[in-house]
Amino acid sequence: MSRSRLLPVLLFLSSLTAPVADVVATTSEPVVSTTLPAPVSQIARAQGVPETAISAWVQKIGEPMPLIAVNADVPRNPASTMKLATTFAALNALGPTYTWSTRVHLLAPMAPGGIVKDVWLRGGGDPFLVLEEYWKILSALREKGVRRIDGDVVIDTSYFDLPPEDPGAFDNQPDRPYNLSPSALLVNFNSVRFRIQAQADGKVGTRAEPPLPNLKIVNSIAPNAGRCGGYQLGVAFAVQHLPLRDQATFSGQFPLACRQFELTRTVLQPEGYAFGLFKLYWQQLGGELHGKMRTGVLPASAKRAFYEHRSRSMGDLIRLINKFSNNVMTRQVEMTLGAERFGPPATPAKGQQAILEVLQEHGIETAGLVIANSAGLSRDSRISARQMAGILKAGWESSYMPEFVSSLALVGMDGTMRSRLNGSAGAGRMHVKTGRLDHVSAIAGYVTAKSGQRLLVVLLINNRNAHLGPGNLLQNTFLRWAHDMH
Repeated sequence: MSRSRLLPVLLFLSSLTAPVADVVATTSEPVVSTTLPAPVSQIARAQGVPETAISAWVQKIGEPMPLIAVNADVPRNPASTMKLATTFAALNALGPTYTWSTRVHLLAPMAPGGIVKDVWLRGGGDPFLVLEEYWKILSALREKGVRRIDGDVVIDTSYFDLPPEDPGAFDNQPDRPYNLSPSALLVNFNSVRFRIQAQADGKVGTRAEPPLPNLKIVNSIAPNAGRCGGYQLGVAFAVQHLPLRDQATFSGQFPLACRQFELTRTVLQPEGYAFGLFKLYWQQLGGELHGKMRTGVLPASAKRAFYEHRSRSMGDLIRLINKFSNNVMTRQVEMTLGAERFGPPATPAKGQQAILEVLQEHGIETAGLVIANSAGLSRDSRISARQMAGILKAGWESSYMPEFVSSLALVGMDGTMRSRLNGSAGAGRMHVKTGRLDHVSAIAGYVTAKSGQRLLVVLLINNRNAHLGPGNLLQNTFLRWAHDMH
């Protein structure tokens, strides 16, 4: 065919195909990518992490469909990102102004001179009854005229009904605060900060804060003239005299060149800790205590409290939970939600059921979602990237969105993300919750891209050694990519 005859044919074909292309562009559905972003995929290959071990979800807030959905319906262990389900449910079911109550009861009238018989302490599950809050309770008793307690301090923890738990079952570290079980009267997380110091006489001393009078400390640490180093600087710690857990034993060799070392561990049982701190503070406040500790259930006839202490609000406390990934506070919230929804006493089963019901009420599919531990401290918990994204979407659309979003760690600035992506363009523009267990790495939250577009993002990785270098590297690459996308 000659060029003079070919040109009209080409022009005719062009006139047919151009409008067709326009129709396709205007009527096609948004394309959802089922592959990882190229930078993330490259890092995964370099680190030996198969794409089958990764679930990812990226969605523009306000859009009905995700941009990326990789292995979106595969149930994964979420580690501590499970806290998003718990805190979302509690915040939306109980409200941001919800508070917890710790009550003091006197079953007999106070006698002249400020003399009382038994003092009852009834716990209400306060997740953050730390030293200064507990001091307020005892200080209030003194202000209300109590001077001398001739009877006992009776501890009532019946608001929670927790089956027996082995605090060392997860990782054989029963004395670590992150393994602590809930209690209706949990004071200062049952924790003591121990300070090991080299003394002027060449010996090694130990100090406890707070110095609980019912905790015995056995110090068998030997001085070491070597250089400063080694695991826990050579100090071994054990809690003994079970089941009271009222003896802390130190052994090993401490290098004097280190001068000082601190570690925080849980001691005593919740009732014993509450009593020991009560006795310490009461003495410091000038009060007298002539009785001992007992446990019991407050009689139903004791309606009115002598004093009632209110906790900080739910809105405040979920910030501490999510930013710093506090396990036992999460479980305290879960137990409370169960009791409020199904009636006391609180149980883990009630709490888990309450969380699932609240998620369902907000349109989140819960089939296959397993809450073995509401804080994520379990090998058995499971959630999909789609379900996690559903929680984030519901959180954004909630009336309490500001409280929920601000509870997450601000990348490069605070919480578990304070040392990540420092100085990057995305620092301060991402609110996320992290999760990490052996062979599990997870992150979920909100990203404000450099374009101003807000995104919800989820990355769940279940693979050998994912909790080591590969996990953080993939998370950082994923977050940078989300921030830089157009």
